[in-house]
Amino acid sequence: MKRFWLLFSQTVTVLLAVIFVVSTLKPQWLIFVPRSAGHLTLLEAPASATQQRPAGSLSEASRIASPSVVSINTSKNAKRHHKGDPWFRFFNGDPNEQDLSGLGSGVIVSPQGYILTNHHVVEEADGIEVVLHDGRKAIAKVIGIDPDTDLALLKIELDKLPAIVLGNPEKLLVGDVVLAIGNPFGVGQTVTSGIVSALGRNHLGINTFENFIQTDAAINPGNSGGALVDVNGHLMGINSAIYSRSGGSMGIGFAIPVSTAKTVMDSLLKDGKVTRGWLGIEPTELSPESAQAFGIVPNGPSGQLPQGVMIAGVLQNGPAAKAGLKPGDVITQVSEHPVRNVSELLSRVAALQPGTASTLVILRDNKLVELTVNPGTRPLSSASKPR
Repeated sequence: MKRFWLLFSQTVTVLLAVIFVVSTLKPQWLIFVPRSAGHLTLLEAPASATQQRPAGSLSEASRIASPSVVSINTSKNAKRHHKGDPWFRFFNGDPNEQDLSGLGSGVIVSPQGYILTNHHVVEEADGIEVVLHDGRKAIAKVIGIDPDTDLALLKIELDKLPAIVLGNPEKLLVGDVVLAIGNPFGVGQTVTSGIVSALGRNHLGINTFENFIQTDAAINPGNSGGALVDVNGHLMGINSAIYSRSGGSMGIGFAIPVSTAKTVMDSLLKDGKVTRGWLGIEPTELSPESAQAFGIVPNGPSGQLPQGVMIAGVLQNGPAAKAGLKPGDVITQVSEHPVRNVSELLSRVAALQPGTASTLVILRDNKLVELTVNPGTRPLSSASKPR
């Protein structure tokens, strides 16, 4: 009997020693040992286990880019903006006692405090407050705006600002993974992911000059002016608009490429405005009906219309009129660059240097004619003005 108890005690001692050594040196071997907590049995990972991000995680891109994205709070004086408006008074009360407010996002693009955002975020704002990712706040000054691309450049006076790295949207491909970072609905900074759904989107009627990156990353009200970044955390675009029937994200969002934003920013820094070329014409897409009305003969036996944009109207004494352009002319090239639609024509003309002679190739009486035009300076955006 004594030998039995001696053997038992030795066995228990050895087992306890083994458990002690394993729990000290290799606790992960005991990961499946249940631990009782009251009436619950829990399985816990060991605290010493190395936590590695799973393959495909976008946390690093978010970590890099998020500090550069800011929230923008704007205020408008209701009395100034709705003075004498009976409908506003009926639905919202006395404007003397109210201030209008708005929410949006922005991106720090320079350590000197320059921030890119959308024009519609800060439009007519009397006060602009910028809230950084680290909680700091600052009052922003508007350096310049460009309604034609819906961009605005702000500046704040703070030190140690985390500027984002500008990427190259020309290298983006449909299907590439992107992140949208902003302040949707004012809930605080939010990161959503998706892919590039399309490139070069235009004819949307959102801006005068359109060359959007389309994405299905969730973009909601408040995301405007925020960042669209790639998997490296580099800025690819400024989130600008969504297509929605409900007011929320439906998987169709649009961002202004950072290449466009940089061009606008450089002009705003240099001149406080964006200077673009202007011809003083009213362009329209070339349709079979308009071609027939002006006697334009289709090309070849297939009956395909010539490539170009028809002039529907010419502003009197404008640059185009002085160069000899007439309604019914079809512009096929601007400074040796072919044009296929109105959007392309606007972009090509806008890139011309005002006052510097440029060449146009037009189709007139079914013959190609080369004209020289001295572009003017494009007026501020207005739906009623010729382009």
